Amino acid sequence: MPHARPRLPHRPLTAALALLLAGLSSSAGAQEMDILTIEEREALDLSDYRVTAPDAGYFDVAARMEELADTDNAILLQEIDDLSRGPSCQQLMEYEPITTHLRVPGYYPSPEAWELASEPLFQFEDNVSMLAGSFVASGDDYYAECLVRFLDHWAQQEALTDFYYDSLEPQAWFATESMIFAAAMAYANVRPFVEGMEEERERVEAWLNGLAHQHADIPGGEGNSCCNNHFYRRALYASMVGVLTEDNELFRFGVSAIHAALHDMTEEGAFPLEVSRGRRATHYQNYGLLYLITNMQVIARQGYDIFELEVDGHTIHDAIDFLFAILDDPAALGDYAPLEQYTGFLKDPQYFTWMEIYLERFDDPRVEDFIRRIRPLYNRSAGGYMTLYFMDPEAQQHVVLDEEKQETTAFKGLGQE
Repeated sequence: MPHARPRLPHRPLTAALALLLAGLSSSAGAQEMDILTIEEREALDLSDYRVTAPDAGYFDVAARMEELADTDNAILLQEIDDLSRGPSCQQLMEYEPITTHLRVPGYYPSPEAWELASEPLFQFEDNVSMLAGSFVASGDDYYAECLVRFLDHWAQQEALTDFYYDSLEPQAWFATESMIFAAAMAYANVRPFVEGMEEERERVEAWLNGLAHQHADIPGGEGNSCCNNHFYRRALYASMVGVLTEDNELFRFGVSAIHAALHDMTEEGAFPLEVSRGRRATHYQNYGLLYLITNMQVIARQGYDIFELEVDGHTIHDAIDFLFAILDDPAALGDYAPLEQYTGFLKDPQYFTWMEIYLERFDDPRVEDFIRRIRPLYNRSAGGYMTLYFMDPEAQQHVVLDEEKQETTAFKGLGQE
């Protein structure tokens, strides 16, 4: 199915947005950013995009389970072994749904307080991702049915529907977005295989749909969370929940992020609102790709050639090229950001799960060389056990040992601004 290519309006930036963007950096590059506004995004004609396969998820689960059953790949076998001894459903059901007024302090000003407040949120994401992974690894309906029961428990309690939001204190809003797509992506893996449980599934899907609409109805601040990586994160749950609930409005909201990201991209392939983050410019260029590529995989499973979508001469491959250019030489950032870039994220596998998706579709020696040093890859919210789900069994047999490799922890800031 060919992708739609709507005409992109090119109205002048609003005064507020222009002032904000000018303040992001003193460089000429930042001041010349042409960011698609919320109004311009909403004016895109995306009517050709619609949900075509509600059970397609973000990969072919049945085909992958067959492939895993015959694999002799050491990395995949270890993942299968670990996940086949999955969690106790009875113990997971003891976790209390979050029904209180959720308020989370900001990550950068208060990292310790943020970690403490975020622990139960991350536990939810790990729980749903583990149940989905255990089902794929073992084929045991116990884990699929447990995930439905677990989510239904939260749905019946109307969990996550009461969160604090203020444009100056958006962290609870940020945290909730990843919980929504963690739940939706895990549920997508198991739903086609669950027999019966119609009432439970109906409640889960109504809950996810309501959460997605409630959350997406908050547009975010102009020039910041309205349009940067947090928009890409909201788009991920919109696409996935839209598919699961056959909600074309949500699905098109998810698609709009891809069109906006490609429109906003600089000539070099940078996401301007991400590379305007000073010493974390490289980190945020990659962070944007994490959610865009994963979202594109959801959209592609509906039959759209979204990975080859071109807007104003740009494709997603340009953003990947730019990432590797600045990883190789920070001077490629030019005036966008200082050369002394933060590099701590480079050995944290959760930030690179998008690469497994990309390699499943495209040959790219740069990506393959990078990813082989950090496999297996897991992201507690954006898809879960992505090496298990996507890695070519012939690509790599053994984990590359690196004594300097940093252990992934639950507190690496995947929900931070």
